[in-house]
Amino acid sequence: MSNSRVTLNSKLTVVSSKPVSSGKVHALSALDQAMASHTLHVIFYYENEDKWFESFDLDPLRESLCEVLTLSPTLTGRLGPGVDGGWEVKCNDAGVRVIKATVDATLHQWLRSASGSEEKLLVAWDHMPPHHDPSTWPPFRIQINSFEGGGVAIGLSCTHMLADLTFLASFFESWTQVHRHVPITHPTRVAPLPNHALPHAESPSPTNATLPTATFKFPGSAIKQRLSDLRHTCPNATPFDLLAAVFWTRIKSDGHITLCTDFRAKESLPLGYLGNAMRFSRVSRKVEGEELGHVVSAVHAHLEEESEGGSNYEYGAELTCVCMEHLLTREGDQTSSLLYAPSFCADEKPLHVSCRVGNVGSGGLILVMPSREGGFSRTVTVTLPEEEELAKLIKDEVILELEPAMVLSGSLQGQS
Repeated sequence: MSNSRVTLNSKLTVVSSKPVSSGKVHALSALDQAMASHTLHVIFYYENEDKWFESFDLDPLRESLCEVLTLSPTLTGRLGPGVDGGWEVKCNDAGVRVIKATVDATLHQWLRSASGSEEKLLVAWDHMPPHHDPSTWPPFRIQINSFEGGGVAIGLSCTHMLADLTFLASFFESWTQVHRHVPITHPTRVAPLPNHALPHAESPSPTNATLPTATFKFPGSAIKQRLSDLRHTCPNATPFDLLAAVFWTRIKSDGHITLCTDFRAKESLPLGYLGNAMRFSRVSRKVEGEELGHVVSAVHAHLEEESEGGSNYEYGAELTCVCMEHLLTREGDQTSSLLYAPSFCADEKPLHVSCRVGNVGSGGLILVMPSREGGFSRTVTVTLPEEEELAKLIKDEVILELEPAMVLSGSLQGQS
């Protein structure tokens, strides 16, 4: 008998509210197809205090999903071979797979006690099986998880060929806006991607192995103070520069790190662009033990120079750090984030948002994301191949100086 706290109760298929035009296809770019080995997963946690979520089967939530899928027919399609031998999406309105589950814990209990591997149960996490007929495999899935006491977590999953994290965030916001009958801020847009050459790189083979993961939530006050301490070395450093440098220097590596940044703004693409719009570029550190301020400066300078160019790469064996600063918006002194904008009722934003990339290889992955609190606060999710190394990070004095709160780190918090 399983000891899992997550029980899958049912599956259903949701289609667009209007039929898709016959013969419509969506071609995948070279960058999209380079992501074939990876999956994407975003989980939005809500306390559901106003009970806006009750039963998906009969709820307006399902109706609004049908409506927003009409605006994104690629998501209800199926993968198939294209005329050039690559992949394309047949927009045949085969539907999105929706899974419903219950969790044997309250939302707050879950965030305190669940491990990264247990959180994996809140999303549909699988690759298309080898030699499987792609016309029957849904590339985009949703899992709705109900907690004891009324909390809910909605997990979006897709093959990374279909989209990146920015699109998933914008699509989810669109769903909530259709649900509340307000204008869509970042509608789905399909556009040709500039031809970015991709150097040859070995992709890790698809795997269902779950690497250990820990999530750190850093308060804005601590980040702001540390940036102030480093202002003489790097006066224009950002929270991302600081956190990328801190984790890079605390994680064992060969002195190199791959930075992943979004290029929508540079290429005049909207946030709702459907596809992958990421640039991967490599930074090297001169010597082991280099002062933090110099590493922060190196990261900052690299990103400044990268705005004038850059190289494409893909997730592989090297430590990779993903920057999501482009999801922040500022109005006066207030900072908000696209990740925490989605609201199914006017008064409730997500309590927490988790982002994961599947099959990142043995080098590890660092995701630096905005936090619910806004301002300088950030959430960092780290995935490494060795649980012992991740446990050491949680106890690392340099990281602890930034006063992180740990969530979704399970038994790692009890290890030394």
